[in-house]
Parts: sequence; C-alpha cells; structure tokens
Amino acid sequence: MRILGLLIAILLGLGGCSQPAQFYIDHGYVRLAATPGRPAAAYFTLHGGPADMTLISVHTEFAIKSEIHQSTMAGGMSAMKPLDRVALPAGGTVAFKPGGMHVMLFDMNPAIKPGKTMTIDFTFSDGSRYEYDAMVIAAGDPAPKF
Repeated sequence: MRILGLLIAILLGLGGCSQPAQFYIDHGYVRLAATPGRPAAAYFTLHGGPADMTLISVHTEFAIKSEIHQSTMAGGMSAMKPLDRVALPAGGTVAFKPGGMHVMLFDMNPAIKPGKTMTIDFTFSDGSRYEYDAMVIAAGDPAPKF
C-alpha cells in the first residue's frame, strides 16, 4: 500500500513538469487590395516558444516585395511606419492585425484569388525560418473567424 501511495505521489509530481511552449503561428490571412496594383496586407499571430525571438523578415513568393509595418495615429491622421524587426518574448504573443502591425505585400501575383491559400515565410534573427499557409480573402470580406 505504501508503494502505491508513493507511485501516486510521484506521478502527481510529474504532472507539473511540462514541456516549454513551442513557437507557432496562427490566425493568418491575406487581405487582397481593392484596386489592382495596390499592396495586399498579411495578418497573423506569433506565439513565442521557450526563448525570446526577433522577427526580421516576412516573405512570400507571390509578392515582389514585403515590408513589416506599424499603423499609427497622430493628430487624427493615420500613418504607417516600416519596422526592421519585431520582438517576440518567450511564451508571449504578438498579433499582426488591422490598425496595428501588419505585413504589406507589394506587386502581388494576379493569380492569387480569394479562397486560395498562400505560403508566407518568416525569418528570425537566430536564422530560424518558419512557413505558414495563410487564407486569402477579398478586400471587402470580413476577417475570418478562427
């Protein structure tokens, strides 16, 4: 009986030992421009893993150029500021969403249409790279519900 009690105590103690959170990306989508030739915008959420990370670039083969931007509001005027990097704390989240951070996708391939998915590549300062398949929506469509 003592052995059974000891085993239960050990197993309960191990229940608190879990793996550190792993990095992942979710809630990603690309909103196409309303006017051909204008940039599209990519939105997503980054979830930090066991160590701090720094996002340094986002790329897709479906756009000639991409830039990370931060939307700002000053004096009643909205503006966008390019960002060289975005810090992602260990175990934290960083949301790229309308009115905030986002990725501008310039000169999009016209073959990309709403309802399709497109792969987005994320590069971090430690050299790690991740891919995410984002849903493509039209300019006037509501954001997807995840």
